[in-house]
Amino acid sequence: MENNLDVIPFNSGAVLIVDKPLNWTSFDVVKKIRYEISKHYRIKKIKVGHAGTLDPLASGVVVVCTGKKTKTISEYLNDSKVYEGTIRLGSTTPSYDLETEIDKKFKLPILNQTVLKQIEKEFIGEQEQVPPIFSAKRINGKRAYEFARNNEHIELKPSLITIYSLELKIEDSENLSFICHCSKGTYIRSLANDIGFKLNSGAHLTSLRRIKSGKFTIEMAKTVEDWIDIIKAS
Repeated sequence: MENNLDVIPFNSGAVLIVDKPLNWTSFDVVKKIRYEISKHYRIKKIKVGHAGTLDPLASGVVVVCTGKKTKTISEYLNDSKVYEGTIRLGSTTPSYDLETEIDKKFKLPILNQTVLKQIEKEFIGEQEQVPPIFSAKRINGKRAYEFARNNEHIELKPSLITIYSLELKIEDSENLSFICHCSKGTYIRSLANDIGFKLNSGAHLTSLRRIKSGKFTIEMAKTVEDWIDIIKAS
């Protein structure tokens, strides 16, 4: 019954599949939806939360729960995710994406489908992954990115993740596109960095879009603006 808001009013409890825009945090989406529901229903407080953070430089599926449905958020947190995006070879950034400037350059690898198929196989399965230093991981009560932005050195412990499938495609001599199905807690930025390492070349993530979270697909998602219109019409 998710998204059938003629049946489930926003204020009593609904699951909204949002296509998060670039440069918004997941909390920005929650805050905007909460504001619009409070305003429309003339209520001071309404619980709204999301199931799975998506970086500001990524777009795509964010599952937002309102009212009594916020109690179901934990059910969605463990869902696997599917992402598509692009990776640039030959250079790295401290954040493993475009949040920070290029810090090192490398010789471009010689690419062909045989090489990429081997790389894909090496990443499939359960493995330990070190999160990016520019991440929201908590260390001694602070976010990792707070240490990174202050140029403070910290060691991040690896997390156990699973890559269920990975498809790499050559776009040109510098760029790869990909589709990755992975477990919760997987950092695609770290995956991009690790792929560069495997190719004996640096790499960083240049675009990312979540196209599926559990059973929810990007085709089911609506933009924030669309959801606001629906709220106002409810």
